[in-house]
Amino acid sequence: MEQIRWLINVKTPIQVKCYNDCDPAQMERDFLYIYKANMKIIVELLRQPYPYYYQQKDLLRIVLLVGLMGFGFIYLFEPFNVEVQEHRINYFWISFFHVLLSSLIIYSMFSVMNLMKIKEEKWTLGREIFALCLVLLAVGIGSFLIRDLLYDNPYNWSVKYLLEEVRNTFMVGLLLIIILVPLNFSRVYRKNAGKAAAIEPEIASFTQYPFQEPVQIRAIVKSDSFILDLEDFLFAKAEGNYLEFYFAGGAKELKRLTMKELETQLQDYPWIIKTHRSFLVNTRKITKVAGNAQGYQLSLVNSPHCVPVSRGMIPLFNRAVGQHSL
Repeated sequence: MEQIRWLINVKTPIQVKCYNDCDPAQMERDFLYIYKANMKIIVELLRQPYPYYYQQKDLLRIVLLVGLMGFGFIYLFEPFNVEVQEHRINYFWISFFHVLLSSLIIYSMFSVMNLMKIKEEKWTLGREIFALCLVLLAVGIGSFLIRDLLYDNPYNWSVKYLLEEVRNTFMVGLLLIIILVPLNFSRVYRKNAGKAAAIEPEIASFTQYPFQEPVQIRAIVKSDSFILDLEDFLFAKAEGNYLEFYFAGGAKELKRLTMKELETQLQDYPWIIKTHRSFLVNTRKITKVAGNAQGYQLSLVNSPHCVPVSRGMIPLFNRAVGQHSL
């Protein structure tokens, strides 16, 4: 991820080669090369994992915070041309209803996304920006639809004011997105990368462990019960009412079992821990820990797969490593 590290560290960008004798063809090739190189970096950046902050339990708090900040900005700074003679009500209440509408739209859109079972581990910086742009578009359209309630203007339903409301919304929203999202990405990326680097020596110091006997895993349906070989077991991943078990060497098995049921039956093996709501990992098989904006990424023995450690699970994972209960 050298390209991403270059962006995070804000090092000197690709330098344009200067020529004393201008060769238009050569200059065109160089600029095309630079353009492609920078586009590749941007695409790679947009594909980077990014925290999904909009889980239903946190959504109301986020909406209230954004609403308060938005109200303060709109009411105090009056960022756009305010035609006082058109106001049907006091500007305070105009600001309030704009923010209330925006808050309801944000809450509704992300609630719908949560119903669609968004997978946090697949949320990226690009998806974050795209989702926020969709929210801005919806807010702009919503602001247009309530104009008749707030302004006395015969052209409230004109295309001009539709475009104006959308434009004004994007002018404020994009400014915040362009500033806050990259800054937050850089902050959490550095933070998690630093934590991962700090525990990497402990991971590297792990030695051989005593042989572990296979364990009987009981399912609700008796015929679905099976023997789990702890010596080869790497991690389990939840897929609806099923679990995918991954083993060293690339083997994979699908079992009808919930994550909670598996956790309960493996509670006597403290080195097998939950690192994410959808993942249970055998930490004795970890070979490397890397940080990203969502948390950690774990590399495992003889496996091409990486297991995520979500933000909320980082303290538990760090304690497990620190106590050597792996």
